[in-house]
Amino acid sequence: MNKEMIHRETAWDQKMHYSQGVKIGPTIYVSGQVALDDDGHVIGPGDIAVQTRRALENIRAVLAKKGATMRDVVKVTSFLVQRTAGMVSTYDSVFGEFFPSDCPASTLVEVKSLVLRDLLVEIEAIAVVGAGGDDA
Repeated sequence: MNKEMIHRETAWDQKMHYSQGVKIGPTIYVSGQVALDDDGHVIGPGDIAVQTRRALENIRAVLAKKGATMRDVVKVTSFLVQRTAGMVSTYDSVFGEFFPSDCPASTLVEVKSLVLRDLLVEIEAIAVVGAGGDDA
């Protein structure tokens, strides 16, 4: 079984020494995604809703490179800075937009900080191509 590296071909993707994802067989492991635009700038400093949405959109873009969708996601691990009740409920609300039913297994971890000071959330995912069914 071959290991396929996934790159989004963004400006910031070329600067980093890791793959946005790795596909082995039907399984895709998506590296932690944050609220960076294609040029590597933080989007929505201080806004957990904007940052969660962008991190999930980045996951969707990585999956699409290998024919997978958000419905194929089977596990996510999320890292939040300042796990306050308001932050968690806002995160959960946006998360529900991307996973309205049949939610993946999930772990939520509070961390002291992320790689860039203005980041509030990082999300990594595991997907199995085709797991979401025919209507994925």
